[in-house]
Amino acid sequence: MTTAPQRTAVELRELAEQAGRDLEDASALEILRWADTTFGGRFCVTSSMEDAVVAHLAVRVRPGVDVVFLDTGYHFPETLGTRDAVEAVMDVNVITLTPRQSVAEQDAEYGPKLQDRNPDLCCALRKVAPLEEGLAAYEAWATGLRRDESPTRANTPVVGWDEKRQKVKVSPIARWTQEDVDAYVTEHGVLTNPLLTDGYASVGCAPCTRRVLEGEDARAGRWAGRNKTECGLHG
Repeated sequence: MTTAPQRTAVELRELAEQAGRDLEDASALEILRWADTTFGGRFCVTSSMEDAVVAHLAVRVRPGVDVVFLDTGYHFPETLGTRDAVEAVMDVNVITLTPRQSVAEQDAEYGPKLQDRNPDLCCALRKVAPLEEGLAAYEAWATGLRRDESPTRANTPVVGWDEKRQKVKVSPIARWTQEDVDAYVTEHGVLTNPLLTDGYASVGCAPCTRRVLEGEDARAGRWAGRNKTECGLHG
């Protein structure tokens, strides 16, 4: 596929802001078609392997799409299994990013269980830095963010500008509800993380994720008991 010429940050920002307005009421597939037409090979999907919904949607637009996964070294075995299954059965190019340090090397430098003492630093080292390096080749990236997940995500644009990374950030299912996700998974037989049927509503690193209680929002099981709701990838 032909890739558009490299754009400046100013051009990308203008593209993102205009698309955010124009595509607010568009379907997820229409949003992804816009991204594919606009960015070609400089567009990727990122996935936590909680489910493969956005990857599945993207494959319908561009078979062989790059799907970027962060292997933090702290994932549940079920998450890595989901990544492997997605790679095996879907027409995607899974790219696994890893931190510069192994868990053992990080423990040696910062002390064990950094996630308990300074979770923001742990996320910065094991998630944020690897993603920024991994996204260097792309102008735009897709996420599975949804507005109904938590108050911090309520204003997520379907297409927005990632100021920190100077990239266009596409959230094609931002307007979907959990019911929409469940219906799509059922209709298309989309792969999901087994932990979602074991009390987990949002799946992150094992040391920082617990099952949610009835009535809690989907993100309540992440960094429970701490004044932290995001890892830094999304703000």
